[in-house]
Order: sequence, then structure tokens, then C-alpha cells
Amino acid sequence: MRAHKSKSLILLLAGSLLALAVLISDQYLPGLPLQPKQLPAAVVTVGDSTLSGEGGGNYVAGTNGEGDNWCHRSPAAPVNQLRLPPEVTRINLACSGARTESLRTDQEYVGAEKSQAAQLAELAQRYRITDVVVQIGANDDPGFLAVVNQCVEAWARRAPVGCSAQLEGRWQERIDQMQPKALAAVRDIREAMDSAGYTPSSYQLIMQSYASPVGPEVRPELQGLSGCPFLTSDLAWLRDVGVPQLSDGLREVARDADARFLDLSRAGTGHEACTGDPKTANGEWFTRLTVDWEALKDEQRAPHAMQESFHANATGHAQLARCLGEFMAAAEPGAACLPDERGNLTAVPLSDAHR
Repeated sequence: MRAHKSKSLILLLAGSLLALAVLISDQYLPGLPLQPKQLPAAVVTVGDSTLSGEGGGNYVAGTNGEGDNWCHRSPAAPVNQLRLPPEVTRINLACSGARTESLRTDQEYVGAEKSQAAQLAELAQRYRITDVVVQIGANDDPGFLAVVNQCVEAWARRAPVGCSAQLEGRWQERIDQMQPKALAAVRDIREAMDSAGYTPSSYQLIMQSYASPVGPEVRPELQGLSGCPFLTSDLAWLRDVGVPQLSDGLREVARDADARFLDLSRAGTGHEACTGDPKTANGEWFTRLTVDWEALKDEQRAPHAMQESFHANATGHAQLARCLGEFMAAAEPGAACLPDERGNLTAVPLSDAHR
């Protein structure tokens, strides 16, 4: 009888320890200033222009050149267009032009702002962060903006060989050089959350790739300084080779960082700049060549006069937010943003997207 009681006591103790282990693994670790349920929920975006809202206009005060801050955070940014419960706070830390160093914990300040990882660590003490969305890498070794400029130069020179011929041999090498930097940045985001007492299972870490803003189906009357000054061969390379290869590289980074991955490489197909109505741009999700003529009159602002060019517009950001929101609510580790039967972006599991 005594042995039976001892055995029951051991089983009860083992069960209690198992339950405690499960509780600890699924909840925040000790150290938060308040219990998680007492903190207001929040979704945070970090990274560069696609998440900052570049191209969406009406930029938040303090991010439109004031104090040399050109982060261009827009009310049209994806995080502000997600379908979320009203009690969830939306926080946009992404900054137009950001490189991976902007996310690193060993960088106190990068340009006009504190490291995004440092900002996230502070926010994680004040909010119950449920989702962190990251988009970074294009401004590092790939230098996507420089690539676009190089392609415009090829058009202007009427070069017999476009920018794509020059880039093709080195593009994958640039992506390979970027990957360890992006991985270190994403791991620093993990570390920022760890430092605030979060466990990996207590929030979602999502990494996005990039959409091509241009494609070869531009209208002939817009294939110039009126909209899209690119050679057709370069437009095809950017959309069908350059951007997909960059996306594949970032997918590997997401896998190594144990983050969920959202592939945007085909998200803009059919809605690229210069493919819609020539006068109204109706149907386009990306800005054409855009010049802020007033900025050209100001020596400080002139270098940023074309900063909005070839970024998603407000409609494009809304579509990207639609897809991101679907993915956040789903369970698949990876998905691609593709149009549904109505032409709206939807999150398709990667296992189905490549069929």
C-alpha cells in the first residue's frame, strides 16, 4: 500500500513538472515589468523602404528630411493597413534606405535613429509583441537602388548591352555576400526579443522578400523619362531573374534564422510601374520615375528628390498588407503573395505556389 502511494506521488510530481515545463516553454520568461496579459498587444515592422511605406506619401513628421531623417514612414505602410483588432498597436520601425547594420544591436545609432533592434528591445518591455516582420538586405551588397540607376544609365546611353548583361555574372555573388549580414541582423532581432523575456514560441518572426517594381510589359509611350526609362531586356531581367534570385537568397536566410518566410518576388506581376493607364496610372501598384521638383530647389533635400521612384504606392502597400495579414493568420512556414481570382494578393503556401 505504501509503495502504491509512493508510486502515485512520483507520477503526480512528474506530471506537475511536465505541466510546468510546458507552461514555461509557451509563455514569456520571468523579467518582464508586467505580466504579458497586462501589456497592450502590438505588431512591429523593421527593415527598409518596403515596410516603411516609401512611395505611400504623407510621411510622418520627423521622417521626411527633418534632422536629416529620411525614413519616409507613411500612414500607407503595410503595418498600418493590416486588418488587426482595434486594441492592437501598430509600430513601424522600418526606415527607407536601411541596410542590415540598421538592425544590429552593436550599433547604437545608424544615421539619425537608434538601431532598430535597440528600439525593438525597449518596445518589447512596454508591449506584448505578437508579430515582428522583417524586410532587409536589398540595400546591402545587392545595392538594388544602384542597380536601378545603372539600368537607367544603360537606357540613356542607348547601350547595345543593358545593365543585366553586366550584372548577370556578379548578381548571385552579391546575394551570397549579403546573406550572412542579413542573418546576423535577423538574429539580433531575435536577441532583442530574448532580452525582454520572450521565447521563440511567444511571437511570430516573419521575413519578407521583395517585389519587382517593373516588368517588360511597359507601355511604349511610358518607356522613357515619362515613366520607366529602361531597356526591355533589363526590365525582363529585373523581374524574372534579379528579384527571384534575391528572394531565394532571403528565403535561405529565413530558414537559417528559424523565421517564417513570405515570398514577394511575383507580387507585382501585371501591376508594375508603367503598365497601367498612361495618364492616371490606374492599375499600377508601383510608382513611376518620380521627381520632387520643389526638393531640387533645396540643397539638403535635392539628393532625395527621386527617393519615391519605383516603390509601392498606397494601393500597392495595401495589397502587400492584405497578403501579409493572411500569412500572419496562417500556419504554414512559408508562402508566396500571388493574385487570387479577383486580382487581389493572397498568401499561397510555397508548396502550392511553385506548382
